[in-house]
Amino acid sequence: MLDKAQYIVVEGPIGAGKTSLARRLAQRLNGDLVLEQPEMNPFLGRFYAERERWALATQIEFLFQRADLLTQAAARLEAGHRVVGDFILEKDPLFASLNLTEDEAKLYERVFQQLRPAPLKPDLVIYLQAQPETLIERVRKRGLDAERKITEGYLATVSERYARFFHDYQAAPLFVINAEVLNPVEEDDDFELILQRLQAMRGYREYFSYA
Repeated sequence: MLDKAQYIVVEGPIGAGKTSLARRLAQRLNGDLVLEQPEMNPFLGRFYAERERWALATQIEFLFQRADLLTQAAARLEAGHRVVGDFILEKDPLFASLNLTEDEAKLYERVFQQLRPAPLKPDLVIYLQAQPETLIERVRKRGLDAERKITEGYLATVSERYARFFHDYQAAPLFVINAEVLNPVEEDDDFELILQRLQAMRGYREYFSYA
């Protein structure tokens, strides 16, 4: 599966390590990186401090950013490049339903339908799963100012929504990694083991864990 995949996306909740793993995969596979830039969202820090007040602005800013990035990814794929990213646009409604009021969600859906680029289907999606206590520990460890007010309760809800989303995900081949026991970002052996499993992957969905 891995050798044939030209467009690979690493996904997972905040703190799961998706961006770091995407960087490592791109370096190994000689791929172009297309990454979210949360530090460029001027509303994000305010959102974590006052979710209800800043949720819509934060969501729309990310939507514009992701739409632009997907346009870039499509151009690079068209040019024959391999691309590694750290988001799929289809997850946007997940956060909208979690953070927006009913009226805001309806408005966001209208904006989403207008802004979304032509569908760009990944050849492979890698989903990192981890428990909320692990996620909050990793978020605290990296110490980003915008994330200081994230609570474990919020991460628990986000993690549950991700699990529900990917339980029914059928849009692309899916490789699920138990990031509780595997750390392909910091552990070279885990990274190499996951590469081996990805290269040997033949089915449409696979779950990988030591346990």
